Amino acid sequence: MVKVDRRIKKTQDALKNAVLELMAEKSFDDITIQDLTDRANVSRGTIYLHYLDKYDLLDKLIESHINELGERCKAAADLDFADGSLIWTKYFEENYPFFSMMLASKGAPYFRSRFLDFLIDEFKDEIDVTKGKNKGLNEDMLIRFVASAYVGVVEWWFMNERPISHQALAEQLGDLLERNCG
Repeated sequence: MVKVDRRIKKTQDALKNAVLELMAEKSFDDITIQDLTDRANVSRGTIYLHYLDKYDLLDKLIESHINELGERCKAAADLDFADGSLIWTKYFEENYPFFSMMLASKGAPYFRSRFLDFLIDEFKDEIDVTKGKNKGLNEDMLIRFVASAYVGVVEWWFMNERPISHQALAEQLGDLLERNCG
């Protein structure tokens, strides 16, 4: 693994925080590079040293969270649905500002689509349409149904400012997944 210079990491973190803060104030499309430089206290050239444009910055931010969810999913491979969901909901809780901005606002519909695609890929190995209550169902449709439901529940949780704990969310998501995938 390549070690990143602390100054570079600090600058990238400042830019990622700046974009999230600005998205809380206005639409992503209305955010300018100048807004980002002012908020992150960096020069215009510094932004372009690290990112192609604001879309690349947002894409890299989204990609880092999707990758981390993937790593946590690999770590949860041998767990049941509730314990596996707990790993994710804990991550959602720890990164509340990012996920609430991406899911509870209309600021970044691209994230929802990426998250859904990620979940569809993850659930492919969990759904079996050859036996049990799912026997005979169209596999692609069932996978999309389960992934869409999962995204919808997580969106609900953020849009309603976490009405239940992340532990309760994980437990209930695990129960729902067990009913539909197990």
